[in-house]
Amino acid sequence: MDYKDSLNLPKTDFPMKANLAKKEPEQLKKWDEIRIYDRIREASQGHESYILHDGPPYANGNIHLGTALNKIIKDIVIKSKTMIGFDCVYVPGWDCHGLPIEHQVDKELGEKKAELSQTEKRRLCRVYADKYVGIQREQFVRLGVFGEWDHPYLTMSYDYEATTVEEFGKLYLNGAVYKGKKPVYWCASCKTALAEAEVEYADHTTPSIYVKFPMISDIAAVRPKLTGQKVSIVIWTTTPWTIPANLAIALHEEFEYVAVKFEEDVLIFAKEMLDYCIDAFGYRGKSYEILDEFPGAVLEGQKARHPLIDRESLVILAPFVTLDAGTGCVHIAPGHGQEDYEIGMKYGLDNYAPVDADGRFTPDVADFAGEFVFDANDSVNRKLKEVGALLGLVDIEHSYPHCWRCKNPIIFRSTEQWFISMEKNDLRKKALEAVESVRWIPSWGRDRIYGMIENRPDWCISRQRLWGVPITMFYCESCGAHLMNSEIMNHLVGLVRKFGADVWFEREAADLLPPGIVCPECQGKEFRKETNILDVWFDSGVSHAAVLEQWPNLRSPSDMYLEGSDQHRGWFHSSLLESVGTRSRAPYRNVLTHGFVVDGEGKKMSKSVGNVIESQQVIDAYGAEILRLWVASADYTDDIRISDEILKRLVEAYRRIRNTSRFILGNLYDFDVASNSLPYSEMEPMDRWALHRLQELIQKVRTAYENFQFHGVFSSLYNFCTVDLSSLYLDVLKDRLYTSKTDSRQRRSAQTAMFAITSALTRLLAPILTFTAEEIWAALPAYEGKAESVHLAQFPEVDAASMDSNLADTWARLISLKSEISKVIEIARKNKVIGHSLDAFIELAPPENLKAFLEEHLEELRSLLIVSQMRIVPIAEIAEPNPCPGTDFEGLMIGVTRAKGFKCNRCWMYSESVGMDPEHPEVCDRCLTNLKA
Repeated sequence: MDYKDSLNLPKTDFPMKANLAKKEPEQLKKWDEIRIYDRIREASQGHESYILHDGPPYANGNIHLGTALNKIIKDIVIKSKTMIGFDCVYVPGWDCHGLPIEHQVDKELGEKKAELSQTEKRRLCRVYADKYVGIQREQFVRLGVFGEWDHPYLTMSYDYEATTVEEFGKLYLNGAVYKGKKPVYWCASCKTALAEAEVEYADHTTPSIYVKFPMISDIAAVRPKLTGQKVSIVIWTTTPWTIPANLAIALHEEFEYVAVKFEEDVLIFAKEMLDYCIDAFGYRGKSYEILDEFPGAVLEGQKARHPLIDRESLVILAPFVTLDAGTGCVHIAPGHGQEDYEIGMKYGLDNYAPVDADGRFTPDVADFAGEFVFDANDSVNRKLKEVGALLGLVDIEHSYPHCWRCKNPIIFRSTEQWFISMEKNDLRKKALEAVESVRWIPSWGRDRIYGMIENRPDWCISRQRLWGVPITMFYCESCGAHLMNSEIMNHLVGLVRKFGADVWFEREAADLLPPGIVCPECQGKEFRKETNILDVWFDSGVSHAAVLEQWPNLRSPSDMYLEGSDQHRGWFHSSLLESVGTRSRAPYRNVLTHGFVVDGEGKKMSKSVGNVIESQQVIDAYGAEILRLWVASADYTDDIRISDEILKRLVEAYRRIRNTSRFILGNLYDFDVASNSLPYSEMEPMDRWALHRLQELIQKVRTAYENFQFHGVFSSLYNFCTVDLSSLYLDVLKDRLYTSKTDSRQRRSAQTAMFAITSALTRLLAPILTFTAEEIWAALPAYEGKAESVHLAQFPEVDAASMDSNLADTWARLISLKSEISKVIEIARKNKVIGHSLDAFIELAPPENLKAFLEEHLEELRSLLIVSQMRIVPIAEIAEPNPCPGTDFEGLMIGVTRAKGFKCNRCWMYSESVGMDPEHPEVCDRCLTNLKA
């Protein structure tokens, strides 16, 4: 007789191999057929809402690992909040305007771009953006992300553009917006102003120079010791090209300065920089004499002569002067730097910037007219040397601002631009107060954005480009006055809502204004339009108004904004300023940030280095599920590492979770939930212990989800599957599952526990392993009320009735004893006393304080150890001649010998009853009882 036929061996259609790359698209198709997102929406009706507002990715190119990371984290938040019991509407969005798209269209057009009208070119930009919205949408759906994919928000939609115009109008009409000439970040390659968020810093080599400015004023009037001397102040700069724009020299009022005589020259610089300057000038070894020492304040108002131009340079005082490098005397060009501009305003200096939009000197700059500024560094240095003003020159590498798109170094250039004032209407103060009202995750996000807002200049919102929302402002042709009021704004909003922002470029000013409009200043009737467009960060920054306040089931402020940490100076920042400027509050209650994707060694990914891993590459090789597992397993508050080795470890972790689920499902093939489930009181102690551990897991995982600690969710679920279940509970359970009678209480007890465990575990896994959880859920036995999809179910609640602290203590002690005895079993295995643990006969000689416990739980301990026989004996009766003392249980002696009797062909345990039954001599009495049943 083949006794295997009588075993309850696992039977399941749940496959061992996941084959995710093939099966995931099939699952996506099923979800599409049942309209899974709509079904979730219907099931959530009436629940308290939780709104995560999607920050719009740029509609340009395929998604990469960074965008995949971001969307998966958002999806985990949405799915977990939904399964906790919230109504979570998720409207994905795209940022569709801006320079990158315009550049790409220009590149594709080539020479033809000059032949196209503004309207035709904007139409091509719209087509390009729409193309990548479609591509990225498919890629996000492939990741298993649920949302309103058929109805996303686009910053180029007519309604959105109309809201952008309206929000600009609100800020202008409340006095926050002004036009002025100030130094801004300027990209000469892209020919436009840039926002702070569009600037990135990289190493750049520039010449640092030391230049003397001869004194014009009679310095002896304030410093008699310098009477009759030829005196110059020495400045230091790393931007020689700005020397033609010099209007002043800044000293610090409290620093000590010295007048040092080198041969015929007397040079003024900071006393603390004396040795540094001697080396920089190449004067080491030369004799010198310090003629005078004085604080910087005494030279305020003195005048020096520009070394190259017949122009005065005023000596002023500035708090930003430092002694980190240079001379302590700072070259001031108000048209080429924010600090220079601000201190220049204080002293009434001209906002002078003789550089055009191409980054070339204007005709009024003698000797350098028409030269590109960075090329002019050498020309300026040669001229300074020629006139004897150059004291020292050395190339230095330092962090320098670059354009985020073209990657070229940028300049600071004073131009007429539109700004939102940080001081008007107390915007800075209100924004800082709003920061304090928000929960920042992680908490350091608060300090980061607070510092940025505290120190930022006015917001430059104008761009000299075409593809975007226009700055809807009119100018009187007669007197140049600005023309905008509520009537005009409302009229324009209506036009844009109907025809899109293209209407601004298609129609003349007269056709955009309401009838009968005249200039309030001069009564003129002829007007022209502003040609600049709005900063794209303003576009995305108004999404709280264009989306949250206008879409059904959404609201503002939202519960969460969630993006990479770079958005403290990007979307988080612009959204906060716009919302505070128009509504006096933040547009969000919580802000969660994640780090950037780096390689396995923590290095930034770069195609030139060859360490880039594409998201599609991972999906094709392993499936989207492994990407989701990668996201959940990492602490996203820091940079997130990825490599082939990391992915292979995750594949192994996934395999363990899958195989645990497969084993359980295989043992539930004949389990009817309604008729076979046992009440808790009738279940085996070990099964009740497993349910207790499950409740602890549910509590821990739900807390981790609620605190957005997804790596804690993953580690808890993974450890439960591999440690509590696979290595312990299920391993011990095999004997009971396989050899017990089919309908026995012992087997049904195990199945009842396994069903509860798998049902709960699958729901807890669903936000992370979206595809696999659905597959497991489908394979679970049917029961009344079972949701069609796991994503239509709720997280399990903690069942207090299944928690038993006394039972948990008992099993914690048994597991500790198992660990202790297993060490001795391993020694016996190494000594060839036994092979498998079922070959073992364990004899225990316990101390008195342990004896009663062991006597009560001896059979449970034998099952835990998966040994054939075990007994408690006095130490003198242990058969093993050299029993081992317990290390964690003082006084316990452990002996391991070979089990007595023969091996049962059915359960593989050794028993002296094997061979006793003439009809079934190959099985033990326990199996014989089950066979006869």
